[in-house]
Order: sequence, then structure tokens, then C-alpha cells
Amino acid sequence: MASIVSVKTGRVIFREGDKGNTMYIVLEGVVEIYVNIKNEEISLSTMKSGDFFGEMALFRDKPRSANARVIQEVKLAVIESKAQLEKFLTDNPLFASKMVNIMASRLAQTNDLLFQKINELSAKKLEYK
Repeated sequence: MASIVSVKTGRVIFREGDKGNTMYIVLEGVVEIYVNIKNEEISLSTMKSGDFFGEMALFRDKPRSANARVIQEVKLAVIESKAQLEKFLTDNPLFASKMVNIMASRLAQTNDLLFQKINELSAKKLEYK
């Protein structure tokens, strides 16, 4: 079963580059996901009640790709394994449906960015010919 934790405003949940094996579901409060580029913080998204983040840590053995910071004190469900996630999704089918839709949307956005970069690179190759 997922454990529940409370985290105070201003606390960092994880940092870009951290090793991770945990995902989080926001039950209450607000978390900001952001990256640091050239000493500037770039906000990627704001997570509110019902949102989730850090899920890739359950599926890949890679460092965190962003930072997560509490904007408004949060209560989080903490999921630390694929088995725990499967149980949570089985017990919460509405959340499971939401998660599938969100992950599909994120994948589509990633594909769009990939194709955009491929087109940019192709255009640059044409310039040099």
C-alpha cells in the first residue's frame, strides 16, 4: 500500500540528477516541477490534487530529469515499486484511467517535440548542401 506523507511549503522533494525509485500522487496542495538551465529556473508544470509526478523512476534506471518543489504544503501518496503502483491502480480505477490519459498526452507531446527537432535538423542539412 502507498504511504502518505506531508511536506511543508518550500521543501524540495527531489532534484534533477537524483537517483529515484519513487513516484508521487498529490492528494492535497501544490508541487512545481522545474529545471535549471544556465542558472535560471524554468517551470515545466504545476501539480495539484489528483496529479502525479516522478513516475518514470518506476520504469527506468535513470536519474531524475527535473526538480520537484512544494509550492503549497502537500499531502502525497508515495509509491515505491511497480507492484505498489499496480495495486494502487487496481484499487483506484478512476485514477488509473486518468493516469493512462495523461501518460498518452505526455507521449504525444514528446513525439511532437521529436518530430519538430528532426524537421529542424533536416532543414539545417538542406542549408549546407
